Amino acid sequence: MLLRTISAAAIGLVFGAGIAISGMANPAKVLNFFDIFGTWDPSLLLVMGSALIVTFVGYRLVLRRPAPALDRKFHLPTKREVDVPLVAGSALFGIGWGIAGFCPGGAIPALGSGEPAPFIFVAAMIGGIWLARGIKALSARRAALA
Repeated sequence: MLLRTISAAAIGLVFGAGIAISGMANPAKVLNFFDIFGTWDPSLLLVMGSALIVTFVGYRLVLRRPAPALDRKFHLPTKREVDVPLVAGSALFGIGWGIAGFCPGGAIPALGSGEPAPFIFVAAMIGGIWLARGIKALSARRAALA
């Protein structure tokens, strides 16, 4: 258990450092990336493309193993269909990223800046998670009663 915790902390630190160094924790840089007809900054395209390549190769190598190094089995998603919650959640994620300039991966390391914006974003994100879970639970209860 201690090795898993240390490993998770080290991975989180490397990820957070990468986010900070690449500029993904800077909402102004992210918003300039989305402003293709104004002050467009294409540098994040390199960051995202690099992350995609590393992820693609990493998954191919890691999933060849019979099990992960620090667990008994891989915990991969089993749901394959595209449904309304997936599309709606993806749209909300994109809209939120475009409005605030933060995504969860960039907001968490940005908390270290001491600026209020990432704290407000993270609080709103936690509130949104809480609200979504409440709506899902209510929907499940209504479906059980029907």
